[in-house]
Amino acid sequence: MNYIDGFVAAVPAANKEVYLAHAKQVGALFKEFGVLRMVECWGDDVPEGKVTDFRRAVQAKEDEVVLFSWVEWPSKEVRDAGWKSMMEDQRMRAFPMPFDGKRMIFGGFQSILDA
Repeated sequence: MNYIDGFVAAVPAANKEVYLAHAKQVGALFKEFGVLRMVECWGDDVPEGKVTDFRRAVQAKEDEVVLFSWVEWPSKEVRDAGWKSMMEDQRMRAFPMPFDGKRMIFGGFQSILDA
């Protein structure tokens, strides 16, 4: 099965269009380096939990929206090589971040069910 990189971030609500433009630019590079699919989801119904929740996980402020995103790779090997190449590519450094990347959480996930 495919390999997934997942991301959760807090994006200023006023930056929605700026973020979408950023995601489209970065997405083109991701695909160049092997990503099969990229999905960006703008928080619409993100409730506050009693112990933890998405907003707390990324320290979202009142004027920020939680973004949930993932990219799908054909394998972990392609993902590892793709990330290495992307981080060395000067074009990645040219994209301004329309959110605070220090509060983004992310990780790689091995698919165990795709129903």
